[in-house]
Amino acid sequence: LEAIKEGAFQIQERAPGNIAWKTEMPFGDGEKGFLLSDYVYQESMERELALRGIPFIAKSGLEIFYKGIALEKKYFPDLTVFQEIIVELKAVQKLAPEHEAQLLNYLKATNKRVGYLVNFGSPGNLEWKRMVR
Repeated sequence: LEAIKEGAFQIQERAPGNIAWKTEMPFGDGEKGFLLSDYVYQESMERELALRGIPFIAKSGLEIFYKGIALEKKYFPDLTVFQEIIVELKAVQKLAPEHEAQLLNYLKATNKRVGYLVNFGSPGNLEWKRMVR
């Protein structure tokens, strides 16, 4: 897996369950204080995934399980790619341990195995992390 600096993000498909997509960030990378809301990056990701024919669902409710029983409340991830991969988008200076813990909790609660944290707000580069439960 490889992150490309200066406004491009690429994850190469290397094994089943991995995703392959590339998003160009024409808005900049936050290095000079030009940072947009995560909603703007969300829509840009959605457009790029659609252009590349990669199946995804944005902000759709996933069932949350408690002791094997589905709850009435739902979790709404930023993106669900290939029906199995949760993608959480951020626009913060740096990913924090609580972002990672939150994603791991989401994976466990929804019985999903793989998730990505993608941060468009890190000065000078795109920050991302793949997590497996």
